[in-house]
Amino acid sequence: MATIDTIAGVLESNLDIDPATVAADSTFESLGIDSLDMVELVCEIENRFDIELGEAEGLDTVGKLVDYIDGLK
Repeated sequence: MATIDTIAGVLESNLDIDPATVAADSTFESLGIDSLDMVELVCEIENRFDIELGEAEGLDTVGKLVDYIDGLK
């Protein structure tokens, strides 16, 4: 499964965001994700991908997050 599809699934199951609205250029703000939601999202992504995101700065779009995760794998 592609990284973006996994992220869309996490957004759907954790934050009730329609996967059809998730694209690489979607900002987290445009998806209605606030800072508390982001903490939950990061924890779930770390668990799903078995990675540590650490202090990932500048990840304001789904595409940037996908690229960052793919770079860690």
